[in-house]
Amino acid sequence: MINDIVDKIRSLPPLPKSFAEVNSICSDPNSGVGDLAKVIETDPMLVANLLKIANSPLYSFQREIKSVLQAISLFGMSTTRSLITSISVKKLLSVDIEPYGITPEEFVHISALQSMLVMKWYKKVDAKKVDDLFLAALLQDTGKIFIANEVVKNDEIYQFKSEIQTAVDIAAVEKMYVEATTAQVTSKIFEHWGFDDKIVNMIKFSDNYEEAEDLRDYALALKILKTAVPVNAPLSERSLAIAVNILEKENMDVKLFLDAVEGL
Repeated sequence: MINDIVDKIRSLPPLPKSFAEVNSICSDPNSGVGDLAKVIETDPMLVANLLKIANSPLYSFQREIKSVLQAISLFGMSTTRSLITSISVKKLLSVDIEPYGITPEEFVHISALQSMLVMKWYKKVDAKKVDDLFLAALLQDTGKIFIANEVVKNDEIYQFKSEIQTAVDIAAVEKMYVEATTAQVTSKIFEHWGFDDKIVNMIKFSDNYEEAEDLRDYALALKILKTAVPVNAPLSERSLAIAVNILEKENMDVKLFLDAVEGL
């Protein structure tokens, strides 16, 4: 089954032109928010989705955000780049996540929760790592779209959904049904699209962060995020307790993490 998923990933079309242009502008030290706004404004879907995100309760801006320039000014170019990446990816992929027992809207919300949590948490842990972790948190569950498609194709929705609903280890359930985990599939997707090796590998090793070598801190943070905000019980008492166990095992500051959770 993993071969079927890999074949589908290899057949994915490239990301849209606007995505490449956004990346180019954000990588250019001579470019500013006005240049970025002009590119985003050429794609009405990007505009609509960015403004929808900016006006969501998660970001708690004190006034309605009505323009792309206003949104970029509040988010900053790095965060805007990550949000545009996530929007571009989800726009290109057909999101049917029914086997996980959630709607496409809930799926997007869970990714947003993970990214907001890591932003609030890691700016107090190691601010230099926030930008990469924010992007990786937005993207790390993307592989679930492909896994869900395989489960539907194999007519195993009921069995898979039943096990996911009560699972503590979602990756183990995925492995049993499709021979691959979300982390493995997601890393293959972004490797195919030529993403930076750093982002690809921190996602790839998020199930086994002990093996991540130089990226261990990043992979560990992603593991804690998806443990605290899993698709079947986001920010539940059980999920947070398991996440805290990992933090304690790794001698990390539990209070900083729980303060960030409270901030959501």
